[in-house]
Amino acid sequence: MNAVSKAKMVVIGASAGAIQALSEILPVLPADFSLPIVIVVHVPADRQDILAPLFEKKCRMAVREAEDKEPALSGTIYFAPSDYHLLLENDGTLSLSADPPVMHSRPSIDVMFESAADAFGASLIGIVLTGANADGAAGLRAIAEANGMVIVEDPAYAYADAMPRAALKLCPDARVMTRGAIAEFLIGKAGS
Repeated sequence: MNAVSKAKMVVIGASAGAIQALSEILPVLPADFSLPIVIVVHVPADRQDILAPLFEKKCRMAVREAEDKEPALSGTIYFAPSDYHLLLENDGTLSLSADPPVMHSRPSIDVMFESAADAFGASLIGIVLTGANADGAAGLRAIAEANGMVIVEDPAYAYADAMPRAALKLCPDARVMTRGAIAEFLIGKAGS
């Protein structure tokens, strides 16, 4: 059984250009998509959380902002709230942390990915999308080292290619895909 066929969780990290990138992936997924999807997008601490309401209008899956100690349910997309790290616990629950920013970011993609790698190991799919820094690269490597599936948006098509390139530098064997291919992959391999 390979990592994809036994996937139990999808984690996604994105920064600059995230809304457009996620708008080409998440609305395509069916309402009965079988896995939870947990997403960290860099949002300034002083900004109102708009991601969950925005994508709730666009997506067929349930969309919500993550709350502390709630279980990550199948068929639901969770966004990290601004100014909190979002982590995954071994029992599949979500937890929030106000620990210091990592690489100037809270929420941090690395923090979420590394906790997810510890909790789900080979049952995890990690995806790094567009962004203008290196957050997510170390976390994606942690997922790969735990035998999870790692995917990086093709830097040639990313709004900001620094984050995908940093991820590929640490995970040279990651699958490189366009946004459309990522959506098709998720539907075909980890869908309902």
